[in-house]
Amino acid sequence: MTVLLSFYDWGQYKGIVPELTLKNWREMVADDYFYTVYMRTFRIAVLVTLASIVVGVPEAYILNRMSPVWRSVSLLAILGPLLVSVVARTLGWALLFGSTGVVNQGLMKIGLISSPLPFMFTETGVVVTLTHVLVPFMVLAVWAALQRLDPQVENAAGSLGASPWTAWRRVVLPQIIPGMLSGSVVVFALAASAFASPAIIGGRRLKVAATLAYDEFLNTLNWPLGAAVATLLLVALVAIIVGSNRLIERRYAQVFE
Repeated sequence: MTVLLSFYDWGQYKGIVPELTLKNWREMVADDYFYTVYMRTFRIAVLVTLASIVVGVPEAYILNRMSPVWRSVSLLAILGPLLVSVVARTLGWALLFGSTGVVNQGLMKIGLISSPLPFMFTETGVVVTLTHVLVPFMVLAVWAALQRLDPQVENAAGSLGASPWTAWRRVVLPQIIPGMLSGSVVVFALAASAFASPAIIGGRRLKVAATLAYDEFLNTLNWPLGAAVATLLLVALVAIIVGSNRLIERRYAQVFE
């Protein structure tokens, strides 16, 4: 229904007209504004995915080597962001990021900065906020891959003279790459389609595809254009995820054959 709606006409006085037209799609292709919004959306999603890999993979590795008691406590802490309402969590980050928030005031008191850093209404603030909530998905995916890894294999590499870094890079990393890939797909898709965090932290000036579709549906009431924005986001996500997975898996197979 949403795809069909994207091909309908719309006017400020006539409303939605159920006549098939490419007007909405031509408008998105011709207007650079939509290109900017989608590039920002996918740039933020890529940065959140990379940050989740940098933070989540070591977390999963350390989690896997913990004792069962500490592992349970740490796992609860990692999954903590998922237990809090997305709105409450994002508003909490807004309080931290504000010019009078804990982050800026703390950095100013210890002398690292002389004026507040612009976290609010910036891509940096959105990336940090989304990374906070999406890292658990990366941790769980990598941890599941580590469960299938025999710890004695890593010990055997050490007994043969490999350094801890070499053993991790040559033995552990190749076997957890599938978990990293599956976690990256989930994180990228959720980051690209996120609404609450970009809407609150990014504000009205820092538009992404989800907030743009929301505005078209509920502010301008141009439902066909909003449907076209949402449909294009879905198609782009599917194309990017399927294409990158095939490319990475092909290269991964060539390297380790």
